[in-house]
Amino acid sequence: MIVAVHALGEGLLGPTRAAVAAFTFGLLVTFLAVRINTRLIRAKVKWWFHDIESEGGLHVHHMVIGVVLMVVTGLVLIATSPEGLLLQLCALVFGAGVALTLDEFALILRLQDVYWTSEGRLSVDAVIVAVCAGLLIILGFNPVGAGDTGLTGPAAAAAIGITVFINLCFAVLCLLKGKFWTGFFGIFVPILGIVGTIRVARPTSPWARRRYAKKPRKMAKAQRREIKINATWRAWREAFFDLIAGKPHLPSSPAPAAHLAETAVAAGEPAAAVTAAVAEQAAEQAATQPAEQTATQPAIADRAAEQPAAAAADEPA
Repeated sequence: MIVAVHALGEGLLGPTRAAVAAFTFGLLVTFLAVRINTRLIRAKVKWWFHDIESEGGLHVHHMVIGVVLMVVTGLVLIATSPEGLLLQLCALVFGAGVALTLDEFALILRLQDVYWTSEGRLSVDAVIVAVCAGLLIILGFNPVGAGDTGLTGPAAAAAIGITVFINLCFAVLCLLKGKFWTGFFGIFVPILGIVGTIRVARPTSPWARRRYAKKPRKMAKAQRREIKINATWRAWREAFFDLIAGKPHLPSSPAPAAHLAETAVAAGEPAAAVTAAVAEQAAEQAATQPAEQTATQPAIADRAAEQPAAAAADEPA
């Protein structure tokens, strides 16, 4: 079966796109399998697997397995430069490693276990971006529109460079306007980046905060459009995410206590007041979060309390 799939992919797509197809397939299948596994673990199904934990309470996240798979597969790809079936198998395993890692992308970004919170949905976004990028390459779309220009030599290089630069500018403008998906797809389909750049920005975007502050009509237009979009396709998006990834059931994770302490001290708040606020926040988190998430809260509070005390000691008398 593997040989048949290999031959079919090579024949229809060519070696490069066939490898991308294997990567995308491994990524998508592994992600779906991991989400099914974590939902069954969350439901505490007796006959299913459980979390990997040591006797000392160390919880091994599945992103660790993903990193190991990517390192091993990457070394094989670099050391052997495989072709044909071996290349596709390496791409398949590498895609599986990427899925295991990106499924906890939000945890890596925040350094907090936000898997089942609304912030954890960022991991699903990351996986969907990777899958869409793979699918677009399989379908023949070139990133940033760098296709065949019909030119040769330095003229071709210059034309491709200018095209890439212009398309990336449109994509960046879309990102500044808060249109992340339009900016992403604009890398592969430049016309989308142009349309996203022309249309009004999202009201919470850096572009709107800076350029619409003194333009109430534009801000009002942006807010009306945001309400309309939230009431239509974003509701369907959340329902789709709930279906494939499970519905978040934990409260949103607040800003880390240490970060709050640094911000307050930098703003000139008294050290004693900051210490009390940090302790209060740690107590609130301990009361609202599950036991497995509160095990590290005392240590966080201690580290955060040390920062304003150190800052107070450095202040001139």
